[in-house]
Amino acid sequence: MFFYKFEPKFLIELVKFNAKFIPNNMSKGLTKKEDNYSQWYNEIVMKADLAENSAVRGCMVIKPYGYSIWEKMQSVLDTMFKETGHVNAYFPIFIPKSFFSKEASHVEGFAKECAVVTHYRLKNDESGEVVVDETAKLEEELIVRPTSETIIWNTYKNWIKSYRDLPLLINQWANVVRWEMRTRLFLRTTEFLWQEGHTAHATKEEALVETKQMIEVYAKFAEEYLGMPVHIGTKTEKERFAGAEETYCIEGLMQDGKALQAGTSHFLAQNFAKAFDVKFLNKDNKEEYVWATSWGVSTRLMGALIMAHSDNKGLVLPPKLAPIQVVIVPIYKSEEEFDMISERVEVLMKELRSQNISVKYDNRDSQRPGFKFAEWELKGVPIRLAIGPKDYANNTWEVARRDNLEKKIIEDDNILKHIKELLVEIQDNIYQKAVNFRSENTYKTDNWEEFKHILETKPGFIEAHWDGTSETEESIKNETKATIRLIPVNPILEDGKCIYSGKPSKFRVLFAKSY
Repeated sequence: MFFYKFEPKFLIELVKFNAKFIPNNMSKGLTKKEDNYSQWYNEIVMKADLAENSAVRGCMVIKPYGYSIWEKMQSVLDTMFKETGHVNAYFPIFIPKSFFSKEASHVEGFAKECAVVTHYRLKNDESGEVVVDETAKLEEELIVRPTSETIIWNTYKNWIKSYRDLPLLINQWANVVRWEMRTRLFLRTTEFLWQEGHTAHATKEEALVETKQMIEVYAKFAEEYLGMPVHIGTKTEKERFAGAEETYCIEGLMQDGKALQAGTSHFLAQNFAKAFDVKFLNKDNKEEYVWATSWGVSTRLMGALIMAHSDNKGLVLPPKLAPIQVVIVPIYKSEEEFDMISERVEVLMKELRSQNISVKYDNRDSQRPGFKFAEWELKGVPIRLAIGPKDYANNTWEVARRDNLEKKIIEDDNILKHIKELLVEIQDNIYQKAVNFRSENTYKTDNWEEFKHILETKPGFIEAHWDGTSETEESIKNETKATIRLIPVNPILEDGKCIYSGKPSKFRVLFAKSY
């Protein structure tokens, strides 16, 4: 490490020269979310090094920093699944086309999104170009899985023979492909990562308990880890998963007032068991069809994380999901000062890691402290520590929190305790801020004109009566672009009239525009 003394005029020219080579994600500030929410979102994804578009249309490259957040989500969810008795397995990415024909509503729901494999070999033509070998056509086309119910239930037929084989509680972490025309990183891409649980039960009651249990698991994860309050409810018949008799969901509210479906759990009844002839001998030695569920969340949670909490400086990460919970930036003018500061930093880092707190020491000498501060703010690191010669001499640290940008000077003797408490406080504050936002942007109305006015001027959740018909649901969507996000699990019963048709209604449902 070397240090030089330059004339001021030379330094100005050097700064101008280096500005050309500043990484793209730090070259200028973000678009303000209130000016262009969509662009603000895309810039955060790109500039915070979460993901980027790939050479394959509609598909994304999840970059290391983004993937490390997804890995933390995976780790937490995987533990929660295993605590409820589930185990992991893996099933093929390819599904025979004939499997989709066995469950009519399922194929109808996914037919327009399926990628189809028709050939299994390439060859060089006379000009040397690579082309499909027309002689290598598959006898039966293969579907690249949009979801795995069909291939899994075909497999379960071999696994389930007796009531002793039940319940079968399987989850898989996988990628799926749904051909999308309009894509957005994390929120809607042609290929995405997810987990999908598929369970088999001896009774309807057991399957229903499983369905409800898993949506509660998702809600707990969303609120306690993602820091995002969610509503739990069921989808309308029109919005149910293809092949399900009931779909439970969690819905969060993003900062632009749009709702985001963050997880679903489906009661499949005996539909797939009958389609794939999955039966078992019960305790009375009688043959019955099993009862099924499926449930899943995806990398869409990354989009929820960004849109629920982030600000005009970049990401705001809840500490429980932050890959780096604490970053330390040294401030120094000489090699001696750097070595002195680094010695104290190493001691603190060892203490933090002993408490399972992830920490990074940003000791790059190629960037100034101000640049580093902006970079780690952009990446959403919950706590930033700075230490210079004066801090060293005074046995103090400068502590900056990402959620509200407050700074404090903390004594060295108290720094470990302060960081531990601050991480909890930041997690709670992020969640409470989201709760307050949802509360401030949830409306109740019985007037159709007011309903439309709310959607046009101050979007959010709207609690309103609905007559229960698909025709009214479709009419409201066509006129306002708002959809019924969910029917409350335990609605407050009250006599009312449908917001659109005026027909009688017994409770309110939740409307919003959505992603």
